[in-house]
Amino acid sequence: MNRFTVEETNLLSIYHEGSKAQLIEDMTAALPYMDAGLRELAKRTLSKVGALTEAEYRELAVYPADEV
Repeated sequence: MNRFTVEETNLLSIYHEGSKAQLIEDMTAALPYMDAGLRELAKRTLSKVGALTEAEYRELAVYPADEV
């Protein structure tokens, strides 16, 4: 079961650089520059990523998703 929406997956693909820690750092640093809607999406996505173990994060297919 995929825990992430299409929008969250697309956001992950923008900030993914290989590690969970780097994604969290990069996305968190970008929060002040996002509009309110995108900021809420990013915060929700960060919350879901934070709940993943390192092994679960490595298993994620992080690439831009198409609408389903």
